[in-house]
Amino acid sequence: MNRIDATFAQLRAENSKAFVAYVCAGDPQFDTSLEVICALAEAGADIIELGVPFSDPLADGIVNQMAADRALKAGMTTSRVLDLIRAFRQSHETPIVLFTYLNPVFTYGYEKFHADAAAAGADGILLLDLPPDEARQNTDLARGEGLKHIRLIAPTTPDARVPLLAEGSEGFIYALSRTGVTGGHVAPSEQIADQVARIVQHTETPVCVGFGITTPEQAAMVAKAGSGVIVGSAIVKQIELHPERAAAAVREFVIPLIEATHGT
Repeated sequence: MNRIDATFAQLRAENSKAFVAYVCAGDPQFDTSLEVICALAEAGADIIELGVPFSDPLADGIVNQMAADRALKAGMTTSRVLDLIRAFRQSHETPIVLFTYLNPVFTYGYEKFHADAAAAGADGILLLDLPPDEARQNTDLARGEGLKHIRLIAPTTPDARVPLLAEGSEGFIYALSRTGVTGGHVAPSEQIADQVARIVQHTETPVCVGFGITTPEQAAMVAKAGSGVIVGSAIVKQIELHPERAAAAVREFVIPLIEATHGT
């Protein structure tokens, strides 16, 4: 069983919710990044979203843009992201979802990237700028096997389009709590339960909610509505603020969030 599916099966059995943590691979450099993702796993994160550094991350806010910039300046490449996963897999089994744009994957070779990433130990991929209906119409983009394809559904997604996205979903669905880019200073929407409800009627795939979650109280609120909580920019900010002790800072920050998520 894919690690993502196994994780959600275990969480359901425990009547618990998933904590999904995002960081950018290679931020601020390779060795520290490895320490950070190991710290996340050891703190109890259920899934790790690993951003592939890209020079034009249009869906990201300034915090994640700067993380990608730091990683790229430190020499991080798409191939080195896979090296990072291999190093992580020597000691940890926490599922990894690659959070990326189409350009780095297509440049690497779409089919080859999927095969190499899966062999390295990745479990899923979220392609931010590849609509699933477009992927189905392009034979080059239809040959991505080995990774679960995670899909985004936003509050602004038309009702008629939600079934298309939900019915063919894999791993989990990333439901945006609000519109905008990552890291905006806006709390999660109070309409999250309604947003999740309109998705789950079309699928049994777990629905995790992200965007704007920074406190344990917000994590607990979101966990009540969905199958999991996604936190990204707030974690990345800890790396920016504490580059010399990034792993420890990240661990200290996420433990209360993980406890709030699991305690719902």
